[in-house]
Amino acid sequence: MDAAFKALADPTRRLLLDRLRERNGQTLGELCERLEMARQSATQHLDVLVDAGLVTVLRRGRQRLHYLNPAPIHEIEQRWIAEFDRPRLRALSAIRTRAEEYAMTETSVSVPTYVYVTYIRASAEQVWRALTDADLTARYWGHANVSDWQPGSSWEHRRTDGSGAVDVVGRVVEAEPPTRLVITFEDRPDAEPEREPSVVTFLVEPHRDIVRLTVTHENLPNEEMLNGISQGWPAVLANLKSLLETGDVLPQAPWEM
Repeated sequence: MDAAFKALADPTRRLLLDRLRERNGQTLGELCERLEMARQSATQHLDVLVDAGLVTVLRRGRQRLHYLNPAPIHEIEQRWIAEFDRPRLRALSAIRTRAEEYAMTETSVSVPTYVYVTYIRASAEQVWRALTDADLTARYWGHANVSDWQPGSSWEHRRTDGSGAVDVVGRVVEAEPPTRLVITFEDRPDAEPEREPSVVTFLVEPHRDIVRLTVTHENLPNEEMLNGISQGWPAVLANLKSLLETGDVLPQAPWEM
């Protein structure tokens, strides 16, 4: 965590994080324009944030887009805050959020893209199998993800309690084993009015004995879903990491905490 604390100690870097929190997925040019900062200075500060794991860079064609990665902050919160003050802090956060909602104008605010990065001691093939094998997903997710995982095919997020109920559906947009999987994600397929499904991208990048798994969740319909996946993805990926590295899932379901 030393790198994260060092990165956060600088006010300019905190300002960069604030700008990404306001609008995630910005290019270097967009960040420089908003901060009136030279590109070289912004690049140096962003490099520190990337090295600390606080910012993730994703390529879209020729563009390099910068996203907040909440994993290091999540680890700090788990170590020093969660065990002691979580109920009180949640209450205070809820009060502040509601007050800010009342203070906002009626102008719609776009929901940011969610990005989470984790490192797993496994091969790319092992991670791909864990993402697409129904029996494995049932172990670490509590739901079986069922599909043939071919582009254009449907997929279902089925309960494992014997009911056969499906909580999430979608379609496979892209499948490039073992490094890239893109799916649509509809947690309320019967919602009224109809809405565009959100999109989840799994990017598996191998490096020697480990992989970097980046999960990007885009086109979120509202803050409610953003809050839900912000709690859900870290829990699911922690269980996945434990299964691949130790052969077993975590002793308690992390999403129940």
